[in-house]
Amino acid sequence: MTTRPELIVTPAFVEDGVKRGTIRVIDCTVIFEIKKVGASTIHSGRDAWLKGHVPGAAYLHMVDDLSDPNGAYAFTLAPQPQIDRVLSAIGIRPDDTVVLYGSGTAVAVMRAWWVLKVSGVADVRIMDGGWQRWLDEGRAVATGEEQFTPSNFRGTRDPSAVADKDDIRRAIADGDALLVNALSAAQFTGTGGTHYGRPGRIPSSISIPAADLVNPMTGQFASPAEITQRLAHVDRDKQVITYCGGGIAAAATLFALHVAGHDRLSLYDNSLLEWSTEADLPMETGEG
Repeated sequence: MTTRPELIVTPAFVEDGVKRGTIRVIDCTVIFEIKKVGASTIHSGRDAWLKGHVPGAAYLHMVDDLSDPNGAYAFTLAPQPQIDRVLSAIGIRPDDTVVLYGSGTAVAVMRAWWVLKVSGVADVRIMDGGWQRWLDEGRAVATGEEQFTPSNFRGTRDPSAVADKDDIRRAIADGDALLVNALSAAQFTGTGGTHYGRPGRIPSSISIPAADLVNPMTGQFASPAEITQRLAHVDRDKQVITYCGGGIAAAATLFALHVAGHDRLSLYDNSLLEWSTEADLPMETGEG
């Protein structure tokens, strides 16, 4: 087992990397407007980035930049040519070490991590504690636009990392893959919180709430040792498919599993926004 604690970095690591020119930094701040039913409305954090950001940081919006504008569901993964254009515009190369951070709703940063990772950026990390920790530690703040020399990013999408409803059907039928629900315990049982068409979970799922691994508002992670301990019950020999409402919290749980050393990971991209709205697809409620 090879854990990956280096994927969670400190503001000091970021500050040093920026000064030495060894990393690229992207602010992924967005604000979620939670709904009782269905997808959240996600508001841009670009204005906040203009008012203050890590020096040299670009800004990417989880929806406008990293989601498919023509997708059937709100946060569907953007096509590879779109990701190539977005990353080329801010000068990202496939071999860059890229560090993401944000404020507002922190799980959006993990969603951005997943999008970049499956789209050909080899080394993507997350700054622990996000923008607030950077400020709390009294580090330098830049304002206004940043200028970037465009690159010619051409990534290769990893299709094995993106699950669809047919993969979920097979997982239910044959048990070869472990389905992990990243929503809250109340959403898992169907007793509370937002639902996405029908309350509850996909059959055969287990519950690993993203909020047990990373504070959803501050972006502060449990320590890598705690993450590994909390995920010790997950079978390392099985394919694991994470899901949630729209594939966002699922990315946070998947990131934690990756830090803990799991390799056979994929994310059900459209998650319950798709599954729970199709009447022929089964849902469960109650205790698992």
